[in-house]
Amino acid sequence: MPELPEVETTRRGLAPHVEGRRVVTATLRRPDLRWPIPDEIRQVLPGQRIDQVRRRAKYLLLDTAAGSALLHLGMSGSLRVLPADTPVRAHDHVDLALDSGQVLRFNDPRRFGSLLWQGPGETHELLADLGPEPLSDAFDGDYLFALSRGRSAPVKTFLMDQKVVVGVGNIYVAEALFAAGVSPLRAAGKVSRERYQQLAAQIRRILGHAIDRGGTTLRDFISPDGAPGYFEQELSAYGRGGEPCPRCGRPLKQAAIGQRATVWCGTCQR
Repeated sequence: MPELPEVETTRRGLAPHVEGRRVVTATLRRPDLRWPIPDEIRQVLPGQRIDQVRRRAKYLLLDTAAGSALLHLGMSGSLRVLPADTPVRAHDHVDLALDSGQVLRFNDPRRFGSLLWQGPGETHELLADLGPEPLSDAFDGDYLFALSRGRSAPVKTFLMDQKVVVGVGNIYVAEALFAAGVSPLRAAGKVSRERYQQLAAQIRRILGHAIDRGGTTLRDFISPDGAPGYFEQELSAYGRGGEPCPRCGRPLKQAAIGQRATVWCGTCQR
């Protein structure tokens, strides 16, 4: 699933082509993706100018005066800005025609993505109760330390809880835990303030670097300009179970934590 850096890469790629443009028509080639596409997409969005493309967690919002289109890429979704006469491919489910003569096209083979609507001044229920953004000032080691007290769940599960912090998925949690030398098995409530400060710093560093490098290319992700991300080749832990640890050379361990594949070094991570 595209994680925060991939979604942020998509946002940055779309913004110069979409912001300030007016939606002329909305073409829905099917009535639903993961959920039914609300009537507002066809009835309210056309005629509106896209004032801003925002990201909240792994969602993209196309803000207009009448409300916001709320997009999630799901497992395999992609958004591309294309000439209006570009032939439609399989799984091109939605076109938003822009007054530039281009279309914003949503392709989603597995249909785990979504296109929803958020009214002006409202917060969609999917965005309610989310934790802070990991690159914001509200996220730091002191915040994690305070929130984790008394929690017995593994620290990896704690960090992947979207009510704790948004958008830090399996790939980047694994990399941050490795960089900070913290075992994913350690109870969240047993991690010290100092180590949470290291973890927060590593999460911010790794996410920022991944955004700069264009995200992580895993299976289906392609950025809006058609280029893959380049962070995957730099992964130290994720997907490398059984391979030598980049630090000590011992084989990296692998197990399922919270039904997610987890890789770590039993020597370097405590």
